[in-house]
Amino acid sequence: MAAQEFRPGQRWFSTAEPELGLATVMRTEGRSVQVVFTACGTVRAYAIQAAPLVRAAFRPGDGIRIDGQELRVDRVEAEDGLLTYHCGEAVHREGELDADQPVSRADSRLLSGRVDRGDQFELRLALLTRQAAARANPGWGVLGARIELIPHQLRVAEVASRRRPPRLLLADEVGLGKTIEACMILAQQLAAGRVQRALVLAPESLVHQWFVELRRRFNLAFAIYDGERCDALEHAAPERNPFEEDQLVIASTDWLAGDEARAGHALGAGWDMLLVDEAHHLAWTPGAGGASPAYALVESLAARVPSLLLLTATPEQLGMAGHFARLRLLDPDRYHDLEAFQAEASRFQELSRTVDALLEGKAPDAAQRETLLAVLGKEAQAQLPAFDALTPEAAQALVDALIDRHGTGRVMLRNRRDAIGGFPARVAHVRTLPADADEVLQRRLAAEFAHDVGCSEDEPEHDYLRDPRLEWLLETLDAIAPAKLLVLCHSRAKVQALEEALRHRSPVQVARFHEDMTLLQRDRNAAWFAAPDGARVLLASEIGAEGRNFQFAQHLLLWDLPLDPDHLEQRIGRLDRIGQPGDVNIHAAALEGSPQHALLRWYAEALGAFSGVVADGRELMHRFGGELSSLALEGPRPEALDDLLQRSRSEHRALAERIAQGRDRLLELASQRGTGGDVLMDALRADDEAAREDDFHLRLLEAFGIHHEDHGQGLWRLDPEYQAIEGFEELKGGPRMACFDRSLALARDDLLYLRADHPMLLSAAELMLSSEAGNAAFLVDELPPRTVFLEAVFVLECIAARAIDASRFLPPQPLRVAVDTRMQPRPEFRPSERALRRAGERGFDLEPQRKILGALVPPMLDACRKQAEQLGAQRAAEASAAAKRQLDAELDRLQALAGVNPAVGPAEIQALAAERDALLDALPRSRVRLDSLRLVAGPDFLSLRR
Repeated sequence: MAAQEFRPGQRWFSTAEPELGLATVMRTEGRSVQVVFTACGTVRAYAIQAAPLVRAAFRPGDGIRIDGQELRVDRVEAEDGLLTYHCGEAVHREGELDADQPVSRADSRLLSGRVDRGDQFELRLALLTRQAAARANPGWGVLGARIELIPHQLRVAEVASRRRPPRLLLADEVGLGKTIEACMILAQQLAAGRVQRALVLAPESLVHQWFVELRRRFNLAFAIYDGERCDALEHAAPERNPFEEDQLVIASTDWLAGDEARAGHALGAGWDMLLVDEAHHLAWTPGAGGASPAYALVESLAARVPSLLLLTATPEQLGMAGHFARLRLLDPDRYHDLEAFQAEASRFQELSRTVDALLEGKAPDAAQRETLLAVLGKEAQAQLPAFDALTPEAAQALVDALIDRHGTGRVMLRNRRDAIGGFPARVAHVRTLPADADEVLQRRLAAEFAHDVGCSEDEPEHDYLRDPRLEWLLETLDAIAPAKLLVLCHSRAKVQALEEALRHRSPVQVARFHEDMTLLQRDRNAAWFAAPDGARVLLASEIGAEGRNFQFAQHLLLWDLPLDPDHLEQRIGRLDRIGQPGDVNIHAAALEGSPQHALLRWYAEALGAFSGVVADGRELMHRFGGELSSLALEGPRPEALDDLLQRSRSEHRALAERIAQGRDRLLELASQRGTGGDVLMDALRADDEAAREDDFHLRLLEAFGIHHEDHGQGLWRLDPEYQAIEGFEELKGGPRMACFDRSLALARDDLLYLRADHPMLLSAAELMLSSEAGNAAFLVDELPPRTVFLEAVFVLECIAARAIDASRFLPPQPLRVAVDTRMQPRPEFRPSERALRRAGERGFDLEPQRKILGALVPPMLDACRKQAEQLGAQRAAEASAAAKRQLDAELDRLQALAGVNPAVGPAEIQALAAERDALLDALPRSRVRLDSLRLVAGPDFLSLRR
């Protein structure tokens, strides 16, 4: 039977999750197979060609477990793809096998004399040890994420990890990294097993950016779904829901909401997590029929999907009804009455002033005292005599009590640039270029503008050799020399035209970057731009540069301007980021009287967009964008343009004032407080420190014939020329450069950033541990004659539903035990350093010693197993105690909050209590599984015969 021929009723092992025990094939449909792990009730669906499964086919002489009894297989029969085992007089079909089976063949290999070198045993043991440590790390899932360690983003991820399940509105101000926060949450939920299937909905213009961000930063391979893809999938398998073909999907919100049939497919696909970007576009008003198609779609999905993340940079400040609409998606039971919510929210402003007074050390005035008494009751009453002389500690205690009672803080997180700090200054270099009487140029500029702002679908041909803006670009290059310059423009055609013009006019080295290039080509050109002796100029299109970090540069030249202020902010955000070492110089220019000039003036004079973030930019575009683009294309009308600029400026001031007045200080403070610690930050920093001097992952890849060469400065060249096995997608194109340093990975997108949870290393670990490599070894040491030790490595595993994430308390971990020939435990035994150094020098053939092995190994292995079971029970008890302490504390905290905060509902408490009970049931039932054996003896053992 072929290796991947699946039949219902067959039993298979998961190489990716061996701790789940045996799986049973339920059904095959098209290109996928569905299996159930009966020990924990976990169901998985895999693509047949890529299923991480190995057939549980036992051979004569192997041990099997039926109803808890150990049996020896005498004969095996196969019929219609199913196996029947004859064990003495008993006959058992494979469906009767216990989920927990003795899968290792280390003992049979050792008994038959088929052994590996001692260093392979060491590599296998080291891999198991490191896997356990990495899986227990609070940063598991984002250890290899290409992200900066920014405190507020890590706090958001920590908060989400404590929610069961996370349902949050991420509302950080523009430029603070909501997408990164959402991706971190998703990556950790996937890695923990709490989420299997995820759907990302975003505006059409941001779908590609999400795809790139998830793939390049977090190594998550999402599939982009649209009408064409769904039609193709449906044609290949008409009976299947096309949305069930992939586990991780990105789609356009408007496309899906506008296609009733596809929306129905998405609703029926069974997602675990839903992420919705630009959630403020979801329109809703009270009453029947008040929901837009997009809102109705998300509302239907939100009612079915456990985990929900909504992203918006414009929460309650620009409309309380709209804000309520988003909150009711997250918690419809808590937010069901708009009037009640508005009454509750009306207290936010007074509470914000009260909180500011407390934090500034001011005594609360009469109105603020009334507010504190109304909200805090007895807690504030106890402080009443001391209100005129509050200590900082007492003031902070009152603020903490207010935060605990703030319902919105349970479903919404909002960080502000002013509170976070660390951003560079923006220096605007805005120029008006002299008008040009050339009518051809004027028509070309108008056609270019019309296409840029969406008034025309036809992009004109671009010839920039005689464009006055080219002179401005060259002058800018000379003025800032030798600094690097990032040039952003609307389209690929502009990038190519600019490159052509610069090649004719300047010897400067230029790199290209646009959407028609492959990700690898973009990475290489970005790396050339980042290199100190590389390109001085990077020409990038708007889509091509999405999600990229070029903060090593301090000069941004905007060849054109988008109509949407949020898109302009995204452009500036390529350089204006936390950690930017210098000021961000923004260069923008336009010919006087051109359509581009009208847009430039709107940004510079009405919005101040080149000097600071425009929080209300999207709202201003909705109000003035159409009028502005029409006015710009009509031709110079100075008075009309001045009037529009004045109205935009006035509206911008009014909106900015509303935003400032609508600030929810308690919400901001709750977001800054996070979980009360920096566990994730500390874990990632410690992993960074450990990675600097660690070459284990290189040695692991070397075991598969992937050689490494040190290129200095933290760079390694991985060469797959002698690769011994398929399975490393990253190296299919040939050698790749890699690093272990976070700063290098952030500066060089072309590098593989290798950490324990990188897909390539996970593949290597899976291949190693699912093979027999190193699971039976022999080592010669300087021991007295007739002295033999048996080292056994058992893996302690907890079989439980992945959704409870038992591995954070008890990851699958190796237990190393050793005995001597008298069956006495020898926990202190370790081979000598000299023996270990020489372990890789030669292999051994123990065929002549098979009789001796047959007499020695079985009783020694039984003694080892008893030790391992005792040690495993002890570790499981420790894990249970740790789980009980942590979850009892979380539960006590949640129940206390429920007494003062109506946003903490019974369902949240019940979910946490159920998780605690499931863990306390599963952890003590953890069991040990033999993984590998090593016999250590003196030189005389090789001369023994029996």
